[in-house]
Amino acid sequence: MRLNATMRVMLPTLLLVCMAGCSSLAPKLETPRITIVKVAMMSGDVFSQNFLVHLNVQNPNDRELPIKGIEYKLFLQGDSFAEGTSTKPFVVPAKGETEFDMSVRTNFVSGIARLLTRLNGKTKVEYIFEGTVLLPSGMVRKIPFQESGTVDLATVH
Repeated sequence: MRLNATMRVMLPTLLLVCMAGCSSLAPKLETPRITIVKVAMMSGDVFSQNFLVHLNVQNPNDRELPIKGIEYKLFLQGDSFAEGTSTKPFVVPAKGETEFDMSVRTNFVSGIARLLTRLNGKTKVEYIFEGTVLLPSGMVRKIPFQESGTVDLATVH
């Protein structure tokens, strides 16, 4: 099949219009805000420690956000502290928030030793929490995030 001159000009334009139309159908999801509420050491020895990280998730979207899991990296006082994937699913209501706990395992060499030397008696720890929120279905399956702040270790129990 031969395309005439008019069709050769219109075909790329038609393809661009179709692509733009499809992208406008994709949901516009704003990034949820994930902040650390507290960090508590659950168990540990010289080689490894288990922490419970209590998180608050705020959903700025006008629809509920079912979360399948979170891939994350956690930095405390500028040092890499832990990374992994939380696979405990939960739902954040539309324009709402929820809290959940995440278990984090680290080893002495990579995290806690450096943290203790940098704290030097301080109770507030600066953190950066970054990663990807994993959604179970839909056109958007991954939402990247990065949050930073401080958490008071004095309130951890």
